[in-house]
Amino acid sequence: MATGQSTIDAGATPMAVPAQAGDNHKQPGKRPFNGGHQRKGAKHRRKQKTFQDGSHEEVLMADIQAMLDSQKIVDDVEGGASAEEEETPLPRKGTEIELEVVELSSTGDGLAKQKGSDHIYVVPFSIPGDTVKAKVYRHNFEEGYTAADFISVVKPSALRDDSRIQCGYFAKCSGCQFQMLDYTEQLKLKRNIVVKAYKNFSRLSPELVPDVLDTIGSPLQYGYRTKLTPHFDAPPGNKRRGPKNAHTFMPAVGFTPKSTRQVLDIEDCPIATDAVRKGLTDERARMAVEYGNYVKGATILLREDTKRIVKASPSDAIETPEGVPENAVRVDADTHVDFKTCITDQNATSTEYIDNFQFTNPAGAFFQNNNSILSPFTAYIREHILPPSSLASTASKPPIKYLIDAYSGSGLFTITQYSLFPGGSIGIDIAEKSIAYARRNATLNGLDESQCRFLAADAPELFKSVSAYNPDETVVVLDPPRKGCDTSFLRQLLEFAPRRVVYVSCNVHTQARDVGVLVRGQQTGGEQKEKKKRTRYEIESIRGFDFFPQTGHVEGVAVLNRVDEA
Repeated sequence: MATGQSTIDAGATPMAVPAQAGDNHKQPGKRPFNGGHQRKGAKHRRKQKTFQDGSHEEVLMADIQAMLDSQKIVDDVEGGASAEEEETPLPRKGTEIELEVVELSSTGDGLAKQKGSDHIYVVPFSIPGDTVKAKVYRHNFEEGYTAADFISVVKPSALRDDSRIQCGYFAKCSGCQFQMLDYTEQLKLKRNIVVKAYKNFSRLSPELVPDVLDTIGSPLQYGYRTKLTPHFDAPPGNKRRGPKNAHTFMPAVGFTPKSTRQVLDIEDCPIATDAVRKGLTDERARMAVEYGNYVKGATILLREDTKRIVKASPSDAIETPEGVPENAVRVDADTHVDFKTCITDQNATSTEYIDNFQFTNPAGAFFQNNNSILSPFTAYIREHILPPSSLASTASKPPIKYLIDAYSGSGLFTITQYSLFPGGSIGIDIAEKSIAYARRNATLNGLDESQCRFLAADAPELFKSVSAYNPDETVVVLDPPRKGCDTSFLRQLLEFAPRRVVYVSCNVHTQARDVGVLVRGQQTGGEQKEKKKRTRYEIESIRGFDFFPQTGHVEGVAVLNRVDEA
């Protein structure tokens, strides 16, 4: 099929792609609508929140507000439209309309307009330049936009080539947004997401934010996800209280698509690894036999597990080891053979490798879900965790000796970066179970406590545990959950004042918010003004990493240096 030719129709019988972590976002509250009007020239204002949470709704609204501002839609008369303003009727719920997609939101949704109107529509699975048919399903008057379901492409964007799409459920399942795009174009869009995150959430002057570097792509664009969690609903008719009926037929097993709560049945997922895809097939076969045992809904874990057999020489013939199923996915390399299977027990232990580092985790616990990018990702951290030579050679500064890995989990950075820190690396996490696995992982990789150690502690209290470290000789790596760092942690970080900070994030919007706090800094010291000093940071670099190709998600790495006032 030629580039730009379109065959997408959301009514086609599909195969599914599951939602990524964080894709099933809370939607704005529904409100009844039986027809309505939009004031022409009205600017929509939302109540200002004191805390930016980087949620799907907040990110979407930042993009919509920017689009409204760019259209110079200004409400000059508070409390109502002027006599000259014309009211434009909005289509009723369920109406199918044609829309022209103008921009792409950082949520991965298209921002579109109807010809002759400035009203904004949010349409998933669309890209700038598309003309699409969409069905209106919710008007959000206060926020200034209408949500619409994608139906089909009327006229494709020059960027669209639907022959690239490898999943029949695309444009139904909420997991992927970009399968119609060339991968190079996906990376450009993700760089722009990072740019907008710092523009909208950091509250920093533009001159304080360096140019965002190009997004590092994933070695695999399909077949990369090492964990999926499809689910199925309870039997219809069962109520919270009272007797429960079992399923009388196999329920849909899959993921919840956009704009509905009904589970989308899936048979395969091309972004998952071969082992996980095989596990999905096996679990569906099991459910076809055992569905009558379930009176409730449930989530199914599919987690890749790797058993590695090291070769004595590249020519070694390696047979399937005892205990590994004959149908395990085999991956041959010069130095080893990996046998990959799928775990479905939440409490089982999964194993994976990053280069020659071995990591174990509870199968149901969090660990990065794209193993193919972890080697270049950890290599990038290794290249940037210490100051560049131009800074490291400053005569007044001692060499950095210590690594503090906050939110360390099972030790990804503490272990992969340990060799750079002669004073040792320490990983700190609130979850004792994660710390137990981190210690186990250190042992598996031949590391003792003089090289890396781990401590279970609440992150806001962690700096009390490292008070002996000289901040001038310390780098802190941050990898918090999606909500980012809390204010107490950031305050303590500024008080400790490490020489260098590497902030890794799965939510570039809360990362931008927190980096803004570090760049603005705070006053510390005694009561007298002359005794106070200001701790603040400057941004050395910002770069995105594409952990989830085909989706609108991007992870970020920001490197910061402490500014020492003269």
